[in-house]
Amino acid sequence: MGDLVPRGAAIVDAERCKGCGLCIAACPQNVLSFSGERNRSGYDVAHMERAEACVGCAFCAMSCPDVAITVYRERPEKGEETDV
Repeated sequence: MGDLVPRGAAIVDAERCKGCGLCIAACPQNVLSFSGERNRSGYDVAHMERAEACVGCAFCAMSCPDVAITVYRERPEKGEETDV
């Protein structure tokens, strides 16, 4: 039996991120954190700190008021990534 836990990736568009932290609070796997890097507007942006823990639930993307996060999920049964 293979790995049944889905794998995902939350890609943050740094220039759209305003550093509100809602995505960090929404993540049940504690994948996201502030990067310590600033975008052109001066905001501390979010990034995936624990990429291996991401399950692709997209709670982060749904909570982002600036639509700055795209989540990709790899489906274990097919092994292909899909845009959530």
